[in-house]
Amino acid sequence: MPATSIHITALDGIVNVNSLFTLAVFIGLAWNPTDPNNSLIDQTQEPGCSPSPKVAENLITFHVYSFSCFLFSSLVAMGLKQAIRLSRRARAHYNHHILWAFDLAHVNETALRVGYVVSAVGSVCGSVFLMLALVNVAQIKLGKLGCGGSRHVYGAVVPLVILVPSGLLIYVCTVFYAFTR
Repeated sequence: MPATSIHITALDGIVNVNSLFTLAVFIGLAWNPTDPNNSLIDQTQEPGCSPSPKVAENLITFHVYSFSCFLFSSLVAMGLKQAIRLSRRARAHYNHHILWAFDLAHVNETALRVGYVVSAVGSVCGSVFLMLALVNVAQIKLGKLGCGGSRHVYGAVVPLVILVPSGLLIYVCTVFYAFTR
């Protein structure tokens, strides 16, 4: 698998998408879920629909997990990108007989493929945790799932849990296809 600009562009794409998701995580962490004025639940019409403190704890936990996964994925992708650049420079120097010492910088094809998969797994896990955090945001803002007047929360959560896994499935299939080629 030759190191081309396509590989660099793909790794840049991973880092850029992870950066956007990381920004979403930070915005989510900055939001105070225990603020009583930050809920759309009308307690007079829907008593008992407020989520428990455990939902707020899960929200923060899933945000931290998501951030960790996106950061891990980005760091792996950036490391791969640097390895490819070093390898390309080493081959250029080696071919021109300028620097022989950089011949050790050749990127192992198997290591590069594994790195792509590891980075993709980090992005997928980060996306799943971010989706779970957003489910908790919906419960905090609109009422807990399973509550009598929870049609609004289901209206927010159902598209989320259908579209995000569908997109992730397409992403995983694409990564698997690229991995096997």
